[in-house]
This record gives sequence, C-alpha cells and structure tokens, in this order.
Amino acid sequence: MTAEGISKFRLQFSLTSGIPDLSDMIAWRRIMYLMGLIGQNPNRYSGLGYGNISRRFISSEFPEDRKAFIISGSQTGHLPELSEEHYTLVTECCPEENYVAAQGPIRPSSESLTHGAVYIQDSAISAVIHAHSPEIWQNARKLNIPITSENAAYGTPEMAADIRRLFSDTSVKEKGIFAMGGHEDGVVSFGKSLEMAGCILICCLAKLT
Repeated sequence: MTAEGISKFRLQFSLTSGIPDLSDMIAWRRIMYLMGLIGQNPNRYSGLGYGNISRRFISSEFPEDRKAFIISGSQTGHLPELSEEHYTLVTECCPEENYVAAQGPIRPSSESLTHGAVYIQDSAISAVIHAHSPEIWQNARKLNIPITSENAAYGTPEMAADIRRLFSDTSVKEKGIFAMGGHEDGVVSFGKSLEMAGCILICCLAKLT
C-alpha cells in the first residue's frame, strides 16, 4: 500500500491569486472533513493528510475540451475548513505523459492525475471526491463497487489507465464510485455535481450500518 501526499507526476505550476466563488467546494469539503472522509489522523497513514475534492472548470479561456478543473491543494487535509486560497486550477492534465499544469495560490493535490483521468472519461462528470473510508474500502465487493488493480498506485499513469479500464469494462459510470485496490482505504466518487458525488459516499456508508 502507498501513503498519501507525495506527487508522482511532472508538475508545471504557476503561482497566482486565489480562485473566487468556491462556496460549493468549501461547503462539501467541510462536510467530508466532518465525516472523516477527508482529513488527517496521527494514527493513520503515518500522520499524513488524506482526501481531496475537485470540480470541472469551464470558461472562455478554458472550454470544456480543455478539461480544466479546480482541486484542493496539496497537504491541506489537516485543515477543518478551506478557503479560496487552498484551491488551485489544473489547466492541463495528461495522464499518458504523467504531466499536470496548474495555476493558483497552492500546489495541486497529489491525486490531480487521478481526478483528471475521471473527467476525461465522460464530459457529464462535473465533480470528483477522493475520500478515505476503511468501511467502504473493506466492503467494496459487498457493495458491488468496481475496484482498481492493486498494482496501480495513486496519482500515476497506471492508475489513470486502470480508471479507463473500469469505465470500459464495468458499471462504474452508473455507480459513480470505485475503490482503489492499491491505495489503502482510498475511494473515488464522482457525478454531475459535488452534491451527487458526496451523497454517493454517504449512501454507501448508510448501506453498511
């Protein structure tokens, strides 16, 4: 298993000002933190922060085909609440080339390549949440959740390729969630909105009570 927090992709980063109008991201990230799905715990993962959140970004400068997205910054898991200064804009994501370009006040999450790989699969996907849930991860087969290969490490081209495999060979698109077989407790939900992605995680937990 691999620990959270170390970027494995090539990053081109430009330091710029914060991104405005992120109230939906701030709210849902706060909910995920309160539920322990994003956070930091000294007794888990060698004390490193875990989990991140993103949503697609479309503008005249970055049309849909650019697949730009806003994502929470690297090593922000310990913060109970994020502000606009804790998010950055990924302007390019090329999983096959292990390359990410971003601009903002903070470096992007180490899972940016994974988020980008999900957005590439379907233009209808507008939000992605990478959470850590021992309950969902350990019961993925019971919940009939697709699982990536144990050999696919987080934030790598191998993980991106395996995500492509899930969308091709499984019902992951309909379920809106998959477990990361090689990343302890890692689960990724997605949907047309942050509310949808968040509620998928909550519903999975509800099924286990």
